Amino acid sequence: MKGKQTIRDMVLSLVVIGLVVGGIYIFIPHDEKADPTRVIDYRVEKLTARRAAPYPVAAPVGLPQEWRATSVTYDGKEASSWHLGFLDPQKQYVAIEQSTDTTAGYIGKVTRKAAATGQTQQVGDRTWERWDGEKYDALVRREQGYVTVVTGTASFEDLGVMAAALEFKQGPEQPQQ
Repeated sequence: MKGKQTIRDMVLSLVVIGLVVGGIYIFIPHDEKADPTRVIDYRVEKLTARRAAPYPVAAPVGLPQEWRATSVTYDGKEASSWHLGFLDPQKQYVAIEQSTDTTAGYIGKVTRKAAATGQTQQVGDRTWERWDGEKYDALVRREQGYVTVVTGTASFEDLGVMAAALEFKQGPEQPQQ
C-alpha cells in the first residue's frame, strides 16, 4: 500500500505543476510575432577598430533603418580581423569582413566556402570580384595589405547596396561640428 501512495502522490504533484505552468503560459503576455533580432550599436567598436587596424576600416553610412546591425568584432591579434553583421530589409544576412589575411583560405572561411566566379561587379567607382557559394555569396576587394569582403545570404544586388554604402576610414575620427 505504501508504494502505491508514493506513485499517486507523484502523479498528483506533476498535475499540480502542469496546471501552474499552464496558468503562467496563459496569463503572462507573450508575442509570437515579435522580431527576436537583437539590434546593436557598433559605434564604439568601429572607433576602436579604426584606431587599431593597419588598414582603413569599412563601415556603412546612410543605410536605411531597415538594415539592422546584429554583430560586431575586432580582433587585433587574429590578422587584424574586422567583422560587422547586418540583417537587410528582406531579413537576409550581410556581413562586412576585413583582414590583413588576404589568402583564399581566409576568404573561403568568411564566405562559408564560396569560390571566385571570375566575374566582377562595379559598385560606384570600385570593382569587386564576385564569389558564389552554396550558402553565402560575396563581393571581394583586395587592396594592398588587406582584403574587404561583403558576404552573406542576401542577393548580389543587396550585397552591392552594402558595398556602395561603405566608408573606409583609418585613425581617430574628428569630432562633428
